[in-house]
Amino acid sequence: METPSSKATEDSKTKPEDAELAKAIMARRFHPSVIGPETWEGYIFSDLKIRIKESTDFYGAVLWPSAIVLCHFLEANQDKYNLTDKNVIELGAGTGLVTIVSSLLGAKVTSTDLPDVLGNLEYNVTRNTKGHCKYIPLVTELIWGEEVQQRFPRATHCFDYILAADVVYENTQIFWAMRFRLDPENSFVDRFQQRFHLEELYDLPSLSIKLYRAWRKDKRTKD
Repeated sequence: METPSSKATEDSKTKPEDAELAKAIMARRFHPSVIGPETWEGYIFSDLKIRIKESTDFYGAVLWPSAIVLCHFLEANQDKYNLTDKNVIELGAGTGLVTIVSSLLGAKVTSTDLPDVLGNLEYNVTRNTKGHCKYIPLVTELIWGEEVQQRFPRATHCFDYILAADVVYENTQIFWAMRFRLDPENSFVDRFQQRFHLEELYDLPSLSIKLYRAWRKDKRTKD
């Protein structure tokens, strides 16, 4: 019986470019040269050493590889997806790495997550963007589906890009990095494609991660 891990191994053997890309992405990480009182993970983007503090108390406050993949893509494709002066919202920002990198790339970022992880999120964002970004990122609470219209009215909150999201305003694009573990991930993609156009940008079997670009289908068409 074929397992996800065996399939990933097989796919990576037939795609040498996957191994090279995965290696380049994971090379963004660095480790502290001296062990100090505070534990952190290091990443290099926009020629800046970013220090990320994780919180093991909350599932959403741990940095997962999909965030690194998305950050690498955004920096490597600035000519095609230029975030300078763009309004960007990140949903489920977690430790804040994507928010930080997007801000370093010139975006006006609204960084959102659940109340329990906001403290750690704001700490990381402030620590790594202060004095380095054109726009100061806004960190705020957002629970998907609750009080969205009241807290983010469409008249004043129009975003050019949504990062790591599964909802979208019209004319907005999603950059969505996803790690495939079990069948529910595949079924979610199938349901997602019923309402959104989906373009695969990265396929990294060795990391079990895919990166998509998505945009809403025109309601006026049969699609």
